[in-house]
Amino acid sequence: MGFQAKWIRPKTDMGDVCPVFRRVWKNDGKTEKAELMITAIGVYEARLNGRRVGDFVLAPGWTSYEKRLQYQVYDITDLLGEENCLEVTVGKGWARSPMPGFAENEEKKQRMAQPCGLFAEIRLTDQEGAQTVIGTDGGWQCAESPVRFSEIYDGESCDAQFCPEQWENAVVFEKSCDNLIPQEGEKICEKERVQAKRVFVTPAGETVVDFGQEVTGYVEFTVDARAGQKVRILHGEVLDAEGNFYRDNYRGAKAELQYVCRDGKQTWHPQLTFFGFRYLKLEEFPGEAKPEQFTAIAVYSDLRQTGRLRCGVPELNQLISNIFWGQRGNFLDVPTDCPQRDERLGWTGDAEVFVKTASYNFDVEKFFTKWLHDLAADQFESGAVGHVVPDYLQNPEPSAAWGDAATICPWQIYQTYGNRKVLEDQFKSMKKWVDYITHATTTPDLWTGGTHYGDWLGLDAPSGSYKGSSNEDLIASAFYAWSTELVIRAGRVLGEDVSEYETLHREIVKAFRAAYPVYRTQTEYTVAVWFELAEHPQQAADELAELVKKDGCRLKTGFVGTPFLLHVLSRYGHEDLAYTLLLRREYPSWLYPVTKGATTIWEHWDGIMEDGGFWSADMNSFNHYAYGSVADWIYEEAAGIRPLEPGFARVQVAPKPDRRLGWLEASIETRNGAVRSRWEYRENQVRYEIEAEMPATVVIDGIEHQVPAGNYIFWGKEK
Repeated sequence: MGFQAKWIRPKTDMGDVCPVFRRVWKNDGKTEKAELMITAIGVYEARLNGRRVGDFVLAPGWTSYEKRLQYQVYDITDLLGEENCLEVTVGKGWARSPMPGFAENEEKKQRMAQPCGLFAEIRLTDQEGAQTVIGTDGGWQCAESPVRFSEIYDGESCDAQFCPEQWENAVVFEKSCDNLIPQEGEKICEKERVQAKRVFVTPAGETVVDFGQEVTGYVEFTVDARAGQKVRILHGEVLDAEGNFYRDNYRGAKAELQYVCRDGKQTWHPQLTFFGFRYLKLEEFPGEAKPEQFTAIAVYSDLRQTGRLRCGVPELNQLISNIFWGQRGNFLDVPTDCPQRDERLGWTGDAEVFVKTASYNFDVEKFFTKWLHDLAADQFESGAVGHVVPDYLQNPEPSAAWGDAATICPWQIYQTYGNRKVLEDQFKSMKKWVDYITHATTTPDLWTGGTHYGDWLGLDAPSGSYKGSSNEDLIASAFYAWSTELVIRAGRVLGEDVSEYETLHREIVKAFRAAYPVYRTQTEYTVAVWFELAEHPQQAADELAELVKKDGCRLKTGFVGTPFLLHVLSRYGHEDLAYTLLLRREYPSWLYPVTKGATTIWEHWDGIMEDGGFWSADMNSFNHYAYGSVADWIYEEAAGIRPLEPGFARVQVAPKPDRRLGWLEASIETRNGAVRSRWEYRENQVRYEIEAEMPATVVIDGIEHQVPAGNYIFWGKEK
């Protein structure tokens, strides 16, 4: 569409102070409808006549800005008065913050140096349908705002006493509008409000607020103060072994709030940034702080919860809660790895391993569609896919399992929601990724050479290494095979000729079996079986089970092996061992962090060690959702819910109960209706309740029952 607006910036360099732009106009009383189209270089908050426009937080969100910058359209009719003043405050956001904080390059310097920019149109439509457009131009004014500093990593500072007085005309600058696109993903907005549970003094004498739950968002506080008194707050995820405030794992991120009070009682929260936190350290705070003065506001993409899980084991229910909170905290416009430290990037590997769980827990179709469009936009001409999307790292040497998000994520979104458009949009990107591997490898029909993350954070890693002991070339070749297979499957759905890839896949399988006839680690066994490469999968799965037992019934897998380990065990007759791993409370296990008070998923199995110390300060996030991918095993294997056709047009419910749980209930709201599976031990039998709003294949004790939509009760043998 054609725009009448121009890009504007402040005339005077304001340094770290966030500018506020304004436009004043009179309403002639003939306006039938009024809309605001708006975007920014940075993040913005718009107010019309003192009232906030819309509920979008951190707009315009985060995309590969140079290629795709979203704009939002708001209906502002009900906010109009006779005299109208639109004010827009613009912060640095992702566009102008030092993203990522740990990488130093020329692109980062240029990004941080670019001007703050606003682009907006006020569109007024009268009773006859005629439209008047008031677009950003040199007639708009600009001044310093009360927001004296705002940045993604370091936080926000506000002076409630400051009132803009020196207004000057904004300056028009040249910038293309060709990259502007309508809002594509889910809006980011305020969601849950979590009241502080306690305010206490640590052994070190620090005043700390505890919300009892780690959230991503910001704190809203109320204070009765004198003009000029200050509030200064630091954010943290955990306490140390002595019970003192701890934040070394935030690395370079200051994650700080500063607020200069006006006189009297006042309530405030940040406008243009976010934090990951459970605890607040009150460095300065007028009066005696009480819990009722603090509310943590969760901020994330507006996702509708579709999945539910609960069972008879309290610790497992807490793990499930942690998984859901971990997804909420990291699905803030892009699937970030963590929301707190100097990173907060859309790591492709994390998204790839978690996408199935994500799509069962919440409706993420729009969310992933938008992110995958950015993945394709940032994909290198060679076909290489970066480690993060949007790609601020600009590393043309991709890693297996990370770059494979290009194929795995669109295929899973298609499977969960049944909409082939995601395949239509991404098919070219999927092929480019496989073609890249084909041309980049040093060994035909395998993926060798290059630099990979391997089985990242595998527990069998050599001393001093983040990478597990699994053969990196084996892992890379397994993902090469799987991505090729997914290109074939997507091509068949779309009616494309994929004969070239069918031939390639056969050759990869043949070469893989020749090169890797035996497996040494839990992850090697797992990926070989899961990606249908093991020549004798049952034998390999049996050997995997024996290896796990030899390892003391402890998993040793990292990012690559963990998401699939329980699936392989249970699908090949070792569900008892899968449950043993799931329910293990000692380190390493999914429940070990629960015993340490976790309320989200940890980056490391031993982020807090058994002695209360920390794994490290260098890379130790306590809100890192990847290992939460175990939830899709609970849905698909423990509860037995699995789509037989894309979008759950037909569904299989084949539960695998275990007495140690007592009972389990799972449900998913799909595009074709809800499906629910519940089982419960009753003396020497298992009672099953199956509810499906679509045709279902129900499997109880190995016997299939083909049933139409409806509610059913079955009784089975004790397992």
